[in-house]
Amino acid sequence: MIKYCFLLFFWIIASTAMVQEPPMNPKNNVDVNVNKLLEIPPLSQSYYALRHGQSLANVAKIISSDPSISTVEHGLSDVGKGQATDAAELFVSMYCPKTYCGVAIFSSDFLRARETANFMAVALTKANIPLYRDEVVLDLRLRERYFGDWNGDSDEHYHDVWKYDADDATHTKFGVESVNSVIDRTTQLVLDVEDQLKKSKTAKPWKCMFVAHGDVLQIMQTVFQKVDGRVHRSLEHLGTATIRELKLAHSKGDKF
Repeated sequence: MIKYCFLLFFWIIASTAMVQEPPMNPKNNVDVNVNKLLEIPPLSQSYYALRHGQSLANVAKIISSDPSISTVEHGLSDVGKGQATDAAELFVSMYCPKTYCGVAIFSSDFLRARETANFMAVALTKANIPLYRDEVVLDLRLRERYFGDWNGDSDEHYHDVWKYDADDATHTKFGVESVNSVIDRTTQLVLDVEDQLKKSKTAKPWKCMFVAHGDVLQIMQTVFQKVDGRVHRSLEHLGTATIRELKLAHSKGDKF
């Protein structure tokens, strides 16, 4: 138990040094064809989404998307910690050393995501599964979508945003970040991760885990499926601490 607590503390401290700055202001609107994965060849690594476990913001039923608050508050609830532990154990049980050289964890720097990623890192270490860079890599491009005027308010207001998403992937009503902005930053992240991991020159691919948030990961699913970002709420919902493989479609769906 002491060893486990020490490892968890180590991951929390070590990962904070690896924050990568995004190439754009995440609140900016982007109104062009922004899915950078539409015309690329098959990806060289395997990708998985992991939504954070139940957070204190989920319990309070509030929207938490302001980095000045969410990076230091609204961590995992006790239920969320249990969910994150279970998800990590499940992922470890699915790992095949004959197929992969290890696991690369990229996480939002919001507290609830960091804590979820750290449970994953500890479980991998206990199972002697190689971890890319020996730590969780934090990347601001995996932060939750910014919800503008609704930040800190009831999570019922998600629906006020989503109804406009279905008509316009560029809208910024209520000061929210547009769907296309999320697509822009997350697809660039995938390309950057591909480039980074190719440089590691391993004989086998990495199993890559993106630890992030509900809207970001729903929108990322449209990216990998090559469908219009406006339909993100019609795709299968990612519950808290849910792991889902992200497979790149062979051809385009609806045009952006």
